[in-house]
Amino acid sequence: MASNENSGTESNNGAASSSTSKDGETPTQIQPFRMPTVEEVRAQDVWNNCVVRSVASGVMGGGLGLFMGMFLGALDNPILQDEMTGRQQFIYTAKQMGRRSWSSCKTFAIMGLVFSAAECVTEKVRAKHDITNTVVAGCVTGGTMSAKGD
Repeated sequence: MASNENSGTESNNGAASSSTSKDGETPTQIQPFRMPTVEEVRAQDVWNNCVVRSVASGVMGGGLGLFMGMFLGALDNPILQDEMTGRQQFIYTAKQMGRRSWSSCKTFAIMGLVFSAAECVTEKVRAKHDITNTVVAGCVTGGTMSAKGD
């Protein structure tokens, strides 16, 4: 009978250890729901404003365009590369980097601003957050960028 009690105890201990975890760790506790603080709610309200979101996207797009323009401008080879001295090639490359970076900066800033504004306004008007907002914003952005090229 003692052997039966002992085996029952082992099975209970085995069951208790398997409910915690196989590695001997304690189970993860489910954390209670925490209400956002007043500061968090205000920050969300500010970021949900279409103007703030659009301006932030325009600034980030401009920064991306600036760096991309600098990188791509550095890759430009002058047409008369064989006839130019090293100093002339450096000056030419620096000017190309400046022109390209400013042009790309403006383009990406406008693209980011228009896309973000169109997506935000579409989301607010439709009162839905789905992929249709992104598609509409992409169409508006493409149309704006192509109309701007005239």
